[in-house]
Amino acid sequence: MAGSIPVDPYLKIRPPTGWAALNLGDVWRFRDLMMALASRDVKLRYKQTALGIVWVVLQPLMAAGVFSFVFGRLAQMDTDGVPFFLYSYVGLLGWNLFAGTLTKTSVCLVGNSQLISKIFFPRLVLPFSAVPSVLIDFAVAFIMLAALMPLSHRHPSMEILLMPIGMVLLLMLSLGVGLITAALTVSYRDVQYILPVFVNILFFGSPIAYTVADALKKIPSKWQWLYLMNPLVAPLQAFKAAILGTTWPSALSLLYATVASLGIIVIGAYSFKKMERKFADII
Repeated sequence: MAGSIPVDPYLKIRPPTGWAALNLGDVWRFRDLMMALASRDVKLRYKQTALGIVWVVLQPLMAAGVFSFVFGRLAQMDTDGVPFFLYSYVGLLGWNLFAGTLTKTSVCLVGNSQLISKIFFPRLVLPFSAVPSVLIDFAVAFIMLAALMPLSHRHPSMEILLMPIGMVLLLMLSLGVGLITAALTVSYRDVQYILPVFVNILFFGSPIAYTVADALKKIPSKWQWLYLMNPLVAPLQAFKAAILGTTWPSALSLLYATVASLGIIVIGAYSFKKMERKFADII
């Protein structure tokens, strides 16, 4: 056909050699497969459910209601003057972005074992395909936030343009850890049972329904460093600050979170590619 773009029908498969194996260009060439897998995930998740995608909104709404009672009424935690329900809901949006990506990424290889054993494609497509479906859930829940804010007499400022800072850091952390756990789960299925325990510990050790300053007041000074070592602290604080206009993390905290996020995703990608050749044989 005149004017058509010639396409090379041959795909050269070469053995991986160190960092050369991390070829994101291959992932981009298989982007149609990545989006098809993401679409399949969304459809299967809400198939034969009465409320469908409404569950994406109901889950953080119900959790925010529980947090309002436990952390707001009983524990009397500080929220920088923001209504507790709204503060909890925004914190859960950030947390669900992290936890959803991590959970889906960690089981992407085992969940697609038949695909891996029969078809060649860049295996990085599988963990990356988890991100679009999580972002769809995030977008739906964010629409509900747009309705909640006027009801709570809160209006976003220009700081909301900085929201991607927290989002990118959260996605990098979840993808990095997810790549490591996905690769390990192929050989050690125990990882899929240990991971939920790890995620629950992070959940209560992260500033979702309370401020960082309030948490530090309640932690003995000799253990505060341990809390601040959590790389989720600054991204979640920045995410809430951009939307609600609350206190931003310090520049040092953001720098630490950025370095930790980059380090984790690099280690995750390297570990994934290092073990990739064994996936089809073991899975």
